[in-house]
Amino acid sequence: MMALQFKLEQYPPNCGGGGGISYYPFAIPPIGRQRNQSLQAQALPSRTQRIMESISVSGEVGGAGGSYSYDALKRLDQLWSGICSAQTDVLEPQKVVSSLPGLFSQSDVAGKAVGTFDVIVCGGTLGIFIATALSCKGLRVGIVERGVLKGREQEWNISRKELLELVEVGIITEDDIEQAVASIFNPNRCGFEGKGEIWVEDILNLGISPAKLIEVMKKRFDSLGGIIYEGDSVSGISIYEDAAVLQLAKGKILSSRLLIDSMGNFSPVVKQIRCGKKPDGVCLVVGSCCRGFKDNSTSDVIFSSSAVKEVGESEAHYFWEAFPAGSGPMDRTSYMFTYVDPHPGCPKLEELLEDYWDLMPNYQFGDASGIQSPVSFGGFGSVTRHLGRLSAGIYEAINGDLLDSNNLSLLNPYMPNLSASWLFQRAMSAKKESNVSPDFINELLYVNFQSMQRLGDPVLRPFLQDVIQFGPLVKTLGLVMITKPLIIPSIFKQVGVPILLDWSGHFFMLGYYTFLSTFVDPVIRPLVNAFPAKMKYKWRRQLEAWQYGSGLDYKMSNPNTTKAERGMGTGGEAWAESKSLP
Repeated sequence: MMALQFKLEQYPPNCGGGGGISYYPFAIPPIGRQRNQSLQAQALPSRTQRIMESISVSGEVGGAGGSYSYDALKRLDQLWSGICSAQTDVLEPQKVVSSLPGLFSQSDVAGKAVGTFDVIVCGGTLGIFIATALSCKGLRVGIVERGVLKGREQEWNISRKELLELVEVGIITEDDIEQAVASIFNPNRCGFEGKGEIWVEDILNLGISPAKLIEVMKKRFDSLGGIIYEGDSVSGISIYEDAAVLQLAKGKILSSRLLIDSMGNFSPVVKQIRCGKKPDGVCLVVGSCCRGFKDNSTSDVIFSSSAVKEVGESEAHYFWEAFPAGSGPMDRTSYMFTYVDPHPGCPKLEELLEDYWDLMPNYQFGDASGIQSPVSFGGFGSVTRHLGRLSAGIYEAINGDLLDSNNLSLLNPYMPNLSASWLFQRAMSAKKESNVSPDFINELLYVNFQSMQRLGDPVLRPFLQDVIQFGPLVKTLGLVMITKPLIIPSIFKQVGVPILLDWSGHFFMLGYYTFLSTFVDPVIRPLVNAFPAKMKYKWRRQLEAWQYGSGLDYKMSNPNTTKAERGMGTGGEAWAESKSLP
């Protein structure tokens, strides 16, 4: 699964303002000859191009949402078109990683290394968190970042529960978190146009300034002796028997005992591992930040707007999310996204943006049910959730010299709850050949969310934070079948029997891992410390795989948040309750 994200972070002319969005078109000079008029008409810039070229771009930062120029959009669309091409031959990607015999310490290039580390992290935007966690454990860590290691202006949305996991790992303090919080908002809404809406609290309800948070992390990393190589990219990686050696584009050579790839979807290492294969699914995301929202105290966790519509040569079902922005009390960030399987004719990002300009005024300024955000816990949330597990496991592997592929693979085990969640993406992807009602996705989401709400917070809240658990899933599916049995045939049509059969295997394993983590883990865990080092490492990774693979690592957040943090008093709480589904 991968995501292509595009976001306008500055404000287009006359954006927002309390009733719609207007844009200044460019003046078209007169054409002297009529025969040239058709050519001129074809050459007219799109509305997206006019808007984006009117925005002053001072620089772009990496990471999702970090690009906002029209040229960057066209580059992404070219890349996306290449992924979707009909070419059946798998192209051999550039070979970045190679294995070399012998010891690096005895090689001809050993003396050229300008830095020797226990761990090198490639990609710093999210990589700095794992790098700092490992530095806290006493390891010598370096970071290689292609650009300048800094956070973008666009906020990361997360809950306080996930942020406190960074505190538990010891890489940041609660005071640091407070400095990085740009906005707090409650309640948070899940809506389905024309059907209903559900209100929850403390889900993705904090806007964190990446610029401030990463600056804090850089100072912490530096104080621990970490070294950052900025403005340089990875040219090649050589794996010796005793070291992983990086050749940087500017000629520097770095060596380490372990290399961590944190370069994201477009990592050359990932491309080599996948051997040019298409991703199984893609989430296309576009969005903007606008000003002029007077009532701006709530967020949107997911909103499914309208039915499936044709986009170019394909079909798409649009979802929305929106959050108050930290740049001002009336500023709001809105995203529109869709799930697709890469194939020829898939919608381009520019086509999505053209629809975005058309649809956003009704979504943001129209009927009250048009407020939303995606059920998608992004990269930052994944880092916070797994940081403790990964940093402890990596530290143990380095200390025990367990750096072969078999032992390292235990740090990235099969997790059936992640595989089981794949079905939801398939069900939310529009397909011409499925022969279901255009309103099917709305109906399916509505009945699922309604069922989860009736089953209570222990079912709804983990799902909203991308944690799939066996018990809640069984209860939800059972209630859906009882309350809406006629939707089941459409699910088979939409998803397909082969995928449902494959999903059934992951569903069974989800139950099996839940059993193991609940009943077998308590028996084995007290004995693990007495095991030899290598066996101890393997059993700890196995226990983690059962726990995280069943979703039992998830802990309910503390409901005793302050009224100031929730942004409302008792009356607001009662209002949110009264607006929820029966």
